Amino acid sequence: MTANTALAAVLDKPEREGDEILAALADHGAYVPVAANGSVVFLRGEDGTPALPGYVSEECRAELLPSADGAVHCDVLRMLDIAAQTEVEVLALFSTGGWARVPVPLLRQTLQERGRDAGGERMKLIWSREPAAVALRDAAVRRIREFPAVHAVWVSQARWADTGMEHLMVHMAVDEELPSASAGRLMDALVAEAAGPQVGLLALNTATHAESIAELESLGLDTVRADHATGRVEVLSREFDRPR
Repeated sequence: MTANTALAAVLDKPEREGDEILAALADHGAYVPVAANGSVVFLRGEDGTPALPGYVSEECRAELLPSADGAVHCDVLRMLDIAAQTEVEVLALFSTGGWARVPVPLLRQTLQERGRDAGGERMKLIWSREPAAVALRDAAVRRIREFPAVHAVWVSQARWADTGMEHLMVHMAVDEELPSASAGRLMDALVAEAAGPQVGLLALNTATHAESIAELESLGLDTVRADHATGRVEVLSREFDRPR
């Protein structure tokens, strides 16, 4: 999908339901405007509060926000990660025929209700041998030592049961309070080195999300673990199990 036509159809309606907007955004993401240096371009409301903008297509962004240098497609997990790292609490979604404000907590609640987490039935995580997945894993090996709060990284292909859509997914186990600033910075480094922006991130706290972490460990995904006390990094992958 080169444009979120489902979201455009909802935003273009004279009357629209909030649930329809949330579903279309959750399923297909949006295009987030960026400056020439790759940083996100935020908007400000009349009260001065910042909003994370999302457009139904790059063409829509170019028409409505020509001051930005471009746009990157972000799935909903990446948008939530940007909002968490920047403490923005509102999304502003645009089509050429309408727009809507979506509170970030409401979107997060929607995903939780739909079961979209590491243990949810709607998202299946599978091992991927795609070059971008391998590049993410290898970049994690190079960079994880720089982030003492990050203890493990899992790279997978995520498939949504209700839409059939797929994208790469990175989970990280951290020992700091969520949202994890360390996970966000490491993810930025991985994306810059190894992949485009269409990669989701979910950080898990080693104490409060121990059960989800244990489930991830059982899935046979590409795994990078760091022992920061010794500086040792362990890499697990089915790629290394295949006969040469």
